[in-house]
Amino acid sequence: MVGLGLLFEFVNGFHDAANSIATVVSTRVLTPIQATVMAGVLDVAGALSGTAVATTIGKGIVDSARVTEDLVVAALITAIVWDLMTFWAALPTSSSHALIFGLIGAAVSAHGFDVVIGAGLQKTVFGIGYSPAIAFLVGYLVMLGIYWALRNLSYAIVNRTFGKLQIVSSAFMAFSHGGNDGQKTMGIIALALAAGGFIPSGADFFIPDWVKIVCALAIGLGTATGGRRIIKTMGSRITTLQPVNGFAAEASAGAVITLATHFGIPISTTHAISGAILGVGATRRLSAVRWGIAGRIVTAWVLTIPGCFILGYGTATLLRVVGVHP
Repeated sequence: MVGLGLLFEFVNGFHDAANSIATVVSTRVLTPIQATVMAGVLDVAGALSGTAVATTIGKGIVDSARVTEDLVVAALITAIVWDLMTFWAALPTSSSHALIFGLIGAAVSAHGFDVVIGAGLQKTVFGIGYSPAIAFLVGYLVMLGIYWALRNLSYAIVNRTFGKLQIVSSAFMAFSHGGNDGQKTMGIIALALAAGGFIPSGADFFIPDWVKIVCALAIGLGTATGGRRIIKTMGSRITTLQPVNGFAAEASAGAVITLATHFGIPISTTHAISGAILGVGATRRLSAVRWGIAGRIVTAWVLTIPGCFILGYGTATLLRVVGVHP
């Protein structure tokens, strides 16, 4: 069970490497190797920075007292399969929502919809609906502010300055990614431990320290391995980026993710950085954004929710049919 959770965490980091390094690689500020190593280290640090999101996943989405180990297995299998499928298609979809809706589908297959905790689901839906829109708006405004503040400087000076600053913004994005995404698997592993009776469920639920450490290392290793197919989609196919644009996108997305993490909201870092890149690109002119590519990404986001719910439901049902249940 723990091994399967760590496999998902590794795949999550591998799949989402583009979230924190696509812009810094596409603008050639860092090489892919430099960027992935930096992101991997900061993902570990971010994952160890708190447990608010982990607690939401572990006891705030479905009733932890009614979750059994086979349902957690079904959720993890769903998320891993979905991540690998979308990675092969070079689509930057949400690993987070694949895991959450895989878990909801698995739990509903055994206990019906009353197993779902409304408040936790509302947090998740809020993140789905608003995080990309907020990141778009923040990215747009930050980019406009930079254009206005630096309007009298030469292009060469701006490019050189933000080439250095983009390393900082990319590091911030990697740290925030670890803080939100890294905690999700902590929550799901702790949920499995609670289902097996190894830790308390309900009000006394907690995230063991060893779970925090192994999950942080797994997502860091996955990110350091890197997913270059999605880096290309995120970094160059949505819109053309220069270092100043990359800085604005990463800083904006990192800020949105950090705020969500503080409140324990499990948002998609993919949604956040994609929205920020779109917002930054739109400041030049709407035609600067390749809306066809953006449309494919949005379609993949929309399909993640029903797709992973159905896959989680079906996987959990199949496990019970073949006898894999408590």
